[in-house]
Amino acid sequence: MQAVNLTQQFLIAMPAMSDPHFAKTLTFICEHNDQGALGVVVNRPIDLTLHALLEQIEITPTSDAAKAILVHYGGPVQMDRGFVLHSPVGTWQSTLAVGDLIGLTTSKDILQAVARGEGPSQMLVTLGYAGWAPGQLEHEMAQNAWLTVEAEARILFDTPAERRYDASLKLLGIDLAMLSDAAGHA
Repeated sequence: MQAVNLTQQFLIAMPAMSDPHFAKTLTFICEHNDQGALGVVVNRPIDLTLHALLEQIEITPTSDAAKAILVHYGGPVQMDRGFVLHSPVGTWQSTLAVGDLIGLTTSKDILQAVARGEGPSQMLVTLGYAGWAPGQLEHEMAQNAWLTVEAEARILFDTPAERRYDASLKLLGIDLAMLSDAAGHA
């Protein structure tokens, strides 16, 4: 099988996706190599504000901006851990650079900066992430579980969560109504 690198791609769950962790999700792939893949679901906000999350981890927000930001379900792995997808990449203690413009940071220093109103200009905070073992994502791709398209920062950071899935399909020129969740037979 030819190696494919889906880093900086959106994974768009096909309508037939039955796994409840990923049904109707849009996942941003942060890293994909021979060791597997790591991404975060970007269209599933949970009932938790960033302000409340900061208070839970004993960081006192001095900016009210965090009250309006919803935390997202990032995937079923390490759901007790925060992941901050952001732009610009910056110089945080533990950041995986995803290309030149986007970073995925897991260190507390970024949340402390956000609490002070000094964090990155664009960000999405998740609890958990999505991970695939070596070859697993490629196998799922071969089973038509996902569509892929080059990710766009405007969809990640500027499009409301409930519209990100459809916006990513539009990058491919697809309307959700065009996708069937069952195979047809002539």
